[in-house]
Amino acid sequence: MKFIHTVHDYDVKLFVNLINSKSYHALSKLARFISRTGDGHLYLLLMWSIYMTEGASSPFLNALLLAFCIERPLYFLLKNSFKRNRPQHSIKGYKSLVTPSDQFSFPSGHTSAAFMVANIASFFIPALFFPLFIWALCVAISRVVLGVHFPTDTLIGMLLGISVSIYSLTKVVI
Repeated sequence: MKFIHTVHDYDVKLFVNLINSKSYHALSKLARFISRTGDGHLYLLLMWSIYMTEGASSPFLNALLLAFCIERPLYFLLKNSFKRNRPQHSIKGYKSLVTPSDQFSFPSGHTSAAFMVANIASFFIPALFFPLFIWALCVAISRVVLGVHFPTDTLIGMLLGISVSIYSLTKVVI
């Protein structure tokens, strides 16, 4: 428990330094837009586009579908097992810039899904590797800037997304 408390204290210090920085206000406007790109609408559009161009037997589509079927339940299980409070419930007097979709913060589902999709899409379209991973990283940062996650929430979300994507790719493609 001491380790978890130490990590939480470190997270709070990082978070407070961010929200007190001079660039926080400018970052928050951009963060709203970037965060919305990870809400899920683009993932559905991507899967629909793949289905329409490649059909239901597409390895790309099947890797994404399998990954989401694994990642979403794992994400909900972790979130509801750890029950880590979001920053606005952990830092007295702080209010997040957006209303989170649920009560708990660990791990970040937006980050997990963004890294998962970025990794799978990069496997099938290698030229998109850097733009997709920069986008996924921006989604992760945006969740912290908006005040709905601590840095380690996004770090674990990233690890979850990448792990599930690798597993899904090995089951569908390799």
